[in-house]
Amino acid sequence: MRIPFLELKPGYDELRSEFDAAYHRVMDSGWYLLGKELEQFETEFATYCQANFCVGLGNGLEALHLILKAYAIGGGDEVIVPSNTFIATWLAVSYAGATPVPVEPDPETFNIAPERIEAAITSKTKAVMPVHLYGQPADMDRIMSIARKHGLKVIEDNAQAQGARYKGRRTGSLGDAAATSFYPGKNLGAFGDAGAVTTNDAELADRVRTLRNYGSKIKYHNDCQGYNSRMDELQAAFLRVKLKRLDDWNSRRRAIAARYLSELSGTAVLKLPFVPEWAAPVWHLFALRHPRRDELQNSLAKLGIGTLIHYPVPPHLSGAYAKTGWKLGDFPIAEEIAKAELSLPIGPHLELEAQEIAIQAIRKLC
Repeated sequence: MRIPFLELKPGYDELRSEFDAAYHRVMDSGWYLLGKELEQFETEFATYCQANFCVGLGNGLEALHLILKAYAIGGGDEVIVPSNTFIATWLAVSYAGATPVPVEPDPETFNIAPERIEAAITSKTKAVMPVHLYGQPADMDRIMSIARKHGLKVIEDNAQAQGARYKGRRTGSLGDAAATSFYPGKNLGAFGDAGAVTTNDAELADRVRTLRNYGSKIKYHNDCQGYNSRMDELQAAFLRVKLKRLDDWNSRRRAIAARYLSELSGTAVLKLPFVPEWAAPVWHLFALRHPRRDELQNSLAKLGIGTLIHYPVPPHLSGAYAKTGWKLGDFPIAEEIAKAELSLPIGPHLELEAQEIAIQAIRKLC
């Protein structure tokens, strides 16, 4: 039995009639950008995230970038980022003209360690960008306390955590603003690229709306040098269908994660995910660690079990940041995670038989 890391088509199959109806609704409307579907999705997703505003955009990277631009963070400024994250977090800072300043994660949760943030703050620091990595919330109260003490903005990277809760509150509304991605593989994924900003800051939301549309509020009247980053009506309509099922699909992910945690707990060489008592993750990824990760991945592949590595090269060692001068050993926790992390198959449509096969294979190999 072949077990892919993640299958997307079963999501379409489950809700085929609703997706097809959404498609025809948009096509019959004759309006394909910045229309009623996007407006309604923005309202619905803001409500879901317990935020006042949502602005739909082209993708998650542009969402992070436009938040920084809207806050006038750019050349000469620094933004604190996790050393262990997908590179888009760093790229957004670089695109804005600012400098990413890496801070190591808590080795248990993989998320940025609040106790390490203060030492990285300088007179140039303008913001902290915590990532709710793998679907688990960062420790936002501690991060917000440090940021407020130093007058810094807090920008959540919520791309992997739609629906997660921190002390009962949804991610996406815990900082000054949040960016999310609706890349197809996300918990709330579009059928193409899309992203959004959520915030309680009305002025920020207004600036991001202007920036996403060539710097224009009124057609052909451009108030600033903006960008083209607009979620189209089809993606908004499809996301509205999926948003209604997000909690259910996240619950399915939680059930799979709970089974992995229970049935793999006896394998001493595996380092299983740790969940603080205040966190309710949505398990975008089930990220474990193994000292011979590559060997384990190859053995599982031979058995037809798909896994992925998140992420094999930490940003500071990537070619994208080769000119910064960072070297091997500068961020040892991120480097250790990159050497040992392995993500198991997980998703709302992973069948019980597939879960059992994966579990038994891992137990036998470990």
